[in-house]
Amino acid sequence: MRAGDLFRVDGLVVAITGAASGIGLAYAEVMAANGAFVTMIDIDRGALEPAVERLSNEGGRVFGAVADVTTRDQMRAVFDGVVTRHGRLDVLFANAGISGGPGFLRAEGGRNPDAAFENLRLADLERVMAVNVASVFQSIQLVIPQMKRQSAGKIIVTSSVCSYRPDPHIGAIYLASKGAVGQLVRQLALELAEYNILVNAIAPSSVITNIAGGRLKSSEARVPFERSCPLRRLAVPDDMKGAALLLASSASSFITGTQVVIDGGTTLGAIG
Repeated sequence: MRAGDLFRVDGLVVAITGAASGIGLAYAEVMAANGAFVTMIDIDRGALEPAVERLSNEGGRVFGAVADVTTRDQMRAVFDGVVTRHGRLDVLFANAGISGGPGFLRAEGGRNPDAAFENLRLADLERVMAVNVASVFQSIQLVIPQMKRQSAGKIIVTSSVCSYRPDPHIGAIYLASKGAVGQLVRQLALELAEYNILVNAIAPSSVITNIAGGRLKSSEARVPFERSCPLRRLAVPDDMKGAALLLASSASSFITGTQVVIDGGTTLGAIG
């Protein structure tokens, strides 16, 4: 089989949350460039509309939907609209997420008292869990009935290597949220296999995006992460595109319940 056929997504109906920038935008770019019908979902109209316009001008079959992923009625309306427009929904990228704040170590190695566990705020935990966990839970719930009717579907969650390993430079609240997401992916893969619905995750290490106010765009902030990565750099959103094509296409027809780790070797351990 030729690679173009194996990784084909042409004609697939795809919905992506958090699609206006960062990893979600990278998913939208690679899906649209390869012929999928893409609905980009984001709360930020100011970022979403130019992104949709750009991809449309490049020949993509792209649609935009402004919605808050934490609001069930808004998300139900978006997914209903996708099915009304296309008659089906083949792939969901549940990608929207936010930062949980810095870790207990600063970039230079000193302790950060504000991020000490006993000083973390319950309100911040609730806010991060609402976006990083509850919205994923809810989005998946809303698409399952349609995918069951089709007897097919792909659900791809943006997780993190933090779903199974600690990191002193990343906040405990974020780690807790991604740990929950990782376990949710495994449980749903087990439950939904009978219906030919595959559930997987893309699990990057730190990625240079707008998350946390674009903190990792600062060379100083990147230092501890680059030091611990064998490839000596951080990921960028484009690094996720290959895994997105894999998990959305028939190339992954016997893959479910796994996390595709994209970390430049970070989880192997630092090499000095």
